Amino acid sequence: MITAARNYLVFLRRCARIAFVGDWRYYAWMGGLTIVILFGINAYAKQLVDGLIVTGMSDEVSWGVYIANFTFLVGVAAAAVMMVIPVYIYDNEELHDLVIFGELLAVAAILMCLSFVTVDLGRPDRFWHLIPGLGQLNFPRSMLSWDVIVLNGYLLLNVHICGYLLYCRYQDKKPSKWFYIPFVFIAIVWAISIHTVTAFLYVGLGGRPFWNASIVGPRFLASAFTAGPAIIILALQVIRSYTNYRITDKALLTLRGIVQVSMIINVFLLVCEIFKEFYSGTTHGVSAKYLFVGLHGHHALVPWIWTAIGFNLIAMVILVLPVSRSLKYLNVACALCIVGIWIEKGMGLVIPGFIPTPLGAFVEYLPSLNETLVCLGIWAFGLLCYTVFLRMAVPILQGRLAKANEGQPEIQGDEPASVAPVSPATH
Repeated sequence: MITAARNYLVFLRRCARIAFVGDWRYYAWMGGLTIVILFGINAYAKQLVDGLIVTGMSDEVSWGVYIANFTFLVGVAAAAVMMVIPVYIYDNEELHDLVIFGELLAVAAILMCLSFVTVDLGRPDRFWHLIPGLGQLNFPRSMLSWDVIVLNGYLLLNVHICGYLLYCRYQDKKPSKWFYIPFVFIAIVWAISIHTVTAFLYVGLGGRPFWNASIVGPRFLASAFTAGPAIIILALQVIRSYTNYRITDKALLTLRGIVQVSMIINVFLLVCEIFKEFYSGTTHGVSAKYLFVGLHGHHALVPWIWTAIGFNLIAMVILVLPVSRSLKYLNVACALCIVGIWIEKGMGLVIPGFIPTPLGAFVEYLPSLNETLVCLGIWAFGLLCYTVFLRMAVPILQGRLAKANEGQPEIQGDEPASVAPVSPATH
C-alpha cells in the first residue's frame, strides 16, 4: 500500500513538472493566458468590492453573460459523450486513441461552468449552501439542487476515467475493465442528464413564458452535440500541428458526421420554435418578437440573433456539401457553429427570457466591460487547464512519460515518440 501510494505521488509529481516544460510557443501561449486570467481576477475583485452593479445586470435582467457562458459550456462538457458512444458502444477504431481528449475537454468545461456560477453569485461567501450535506439544497424539489449534483458528479466521473486510464498507461498495465467501463456507461447517461437538467432550470420557471416550451431540452442537446464536437475537431488539429501525436483525417471526418447531423437537427428545432412563437400570435410571443424584430423601439438583441442564425445556416450548408470533407472548409464550418450556437444559447436564449418583465417593462441588457473581462479570464482559465491536461496526457499516451523511464531526465518539448501512440482503452 505504501509503495502504491509512493508510485502514484511520483506519477503526479512528474505530470506536474512536465506541465512547465515546453518550447517558446508553449510558454508564449501559457503566458498570454495567464495575463488574461490576471485581468479577469482584477475585474472580479472590483465586482466583489462594488457588487453586481458593475455588470450590465439589473433587478429586471438578473441573468446575463455569466449564465449564458455557463449554459453553453454545460453543452460542451456533455458533448464529450459523442466521442465516448462511438468508441465504447460501436467500437470505432478511429476515435479510440482520441476519446480521452474529449473527456479532458469535458473536465475543463465543467471547471469553467463552476467558475461562471461562482462569479454570478452576488454573495460568493454563501456558496457553501450549494454543497450537498452542508448547505440546504432543498433536494429533490429544487432544480438547482439537481444541477449541482449532476455537474459535480459528471466532473468526478470524467476525472476518474481519465486519471485511471492515464495512470495505467503510465505503468504500462492493462486497465481493469470493471474499474472504469461501468463508469463510462454511467457517464454516457450522466452527460445527457447535465444538459437536460440545465434546460429544465429554464423550462420550470413559469413566470418566463419564453422558456416554457418542452422543445428547449432537445434544442439544448442538439446544439451541444454540434458545438462540442466542433470544438474537439479544432482542438485535435491543434494537437496534431504542435505535437507528433498521430491523428488521422478519417477520425476528424467521423466527428464531422456528428456535427453535420446535429446542426441540421438544431436548425430544424429553431425553425419549429420560431413558427410556434410567431404563428400562434399570443401574448407569450412578446419576448420572441423583441428578440427577432425588436419591439417598441427596443432592439438591442436583434443583431445578435440574426448573426447567430446566419452563422448557423452558413455552417449547415457547408457541412452538408462535399466541400466540408476538406479540413479548410470544415474548420470554417466548425468556427461558425461555435460562435453561432454561443450567441443562440446566450444572448438569444437567456436574455430575452427577462424582456419584457412580467409587468411589461422593457429593460435592455448588454454586458459591461468589467463583466466581459471576468468572462475572458474564466475562458483563459479553462484553456489553460485544457492545455495543461493535454501537455501531461500526450507524452503518457505516446510512452515518453512512463514508469519505465522514471529517474531519467524529464522530456523536453515534443521529441519524437519512442513508441507508437496507444489508446489506454485498448491497451
